[in-house]
Amino acid sequence: MTDPAEEDVDDAEREYFERIVDEASLAAYLEGELGPVDDYDVRHHQEGHSNETLFVTWGDRELVVRRPPPGEIADSAHDVLREYRVVDALQDTDVRVPTTVLACDDHSVIGSDFYAMEREEGDVLRDEEPARFANLAARERIGREMVDRLVEIHQVDYDAVGLEEGDFGYPPGFTQRQVRRWSEQLTWAFEVTVDEREVPVLYDVMEWLYDNVPDDDEYPSTLVHGDYKLDNVMFAPSDEPEIAAIFDWEMSTLGDPFTDLGWMLFYWYQQGDPDPATPSLATTFMAREGYPTRRELVDRYERATGFEFDNWRFYWVLAAYKLAGLGEMFFRRYLEGNSDDPLYPKMREGVPALAEQAQMIIDGEMEL
Repeated sequence: MTDPAEEDVDDAEREYFERIVDEASLAAYLEGELGPVDDYDVRHHQEGHSNETLFVTWGDRELVVRRPPPGEIADSAHDVLREYRVVDALQDTDVRVPTTVLACDDHSVIGSDFYAMEREEGDVLRDEEPARFANLAARERIGREMVDRLVEIHQVDYDAVGLEEGDFGYPPGFTQRQVRRWSEQLTWAFEVTVDEREVPVLYDVMEWLYDNVPDDDEYPSTLVHGDYKLDNVMFAPSDEPEIAAIFDWEMSTLGDPFTDLGWMLFYWYQQGDPDPATPSLATTFMAREGYPTRRELVDRYERATGFEFDNWRFYWVLAAYKLAGLGEMFFRRYLEGNSDDPLYPKMREGVPALAEQAQMIIDGEMEL
């Protein structure tokens, strides 16, 4: 006998799936763009927590379709066409990105902007390391790959690939705008979440960030990924760790590369760290022997770029603050019924925990 609770879950998942894609409409669009096929299938990939990801079989091609979540979203969030633009611009550079296929701004197809790219094969390291990487040499190589691929992003001649300053991004004032933008995102989320619970520590963190934000002359100007971390890259299916593709470029822009480095370091767990503030978003196996420490990652980055990452505490706090902002937006979407992601209700406790962790960094209770 089928469990009624399981039937309810299946029904809810199907209802949500139908909100994010009209399979017949998408098929008609793809046929017009790519030609007819006999084999067509669409599956909802539920590992991510921001934009929606669909795996599409189109004949002998395996595609990935990215679209924003349904419902009201904060200004500038979930811009998949911006994501397409940067991935498409990087096709002929050293940066490891998937092959782009098409982009569509006609909302009559699936109800939103979307784009398609070729599906990559390999491993995304979320909860555990693959058995083939469970050795000291591979673990050290994973850290080196993360740094070296980030360096390649930061060394792109962005004007030359069509991501011009003044159009794709505005490096002057970037870091100040980051603090303001994420404060605005939090304020947007608080419009709804305040009725459930408040997070007063975030206002203290907000004030500290405004008081300590670096001036323009304290950081270089580069292409910025915006969400660079271990589970946004894919490792090739080889015995030696090698990053094959970098995903989730929706927050990419031109600006302060140290925001990328601080974000990566915030997710890089090491021995002696307190328990993660948001276990559902944390990867902790990097505390095992062989993985580089955060300081070793920074040293490698500084040697490769010539940049000096002196103001690390600010960027580490900013990363915690941004994640809290994302979490609070997730929580609002959950409260409004605009997501079936099981992570979102956990942000009731997750965001206050992130706020406390940011305060610990400010107070010197956590060190790089």
